[in-house]
Amino acid sequence: MEHELKIYPQYFDAIISGKKTFEVRKNDRKFHVGDVLVLKEWDNINYSGRTVRANVTYMIDDKFVGISPGYVVMGIVLEN
Repeated sequence: MEHELKIYPQYFDAIISGKKTFEVRKNDRKFHVGDVLVLKEWDNINYSGRTVRANVTYMIDDKFVGISPGYVVMGIVLEN
């Protein structure tokens, strides 16, 4: 499944630089390993027009101690 998501510029830049290889989100979309995240840079007013696609390769859900109920941590790898 493909999910379009807003992402703030500082996190968008960290992902495209390779420093950030995960995404933390409320699991209101029932994310799964194998999903594609279409991350659209958003400054809380407008979209910048920059977009990146990332594959979900790993997930930790709220059954893990320390993850808030209803949230997931997803390991991601950018698509070429």
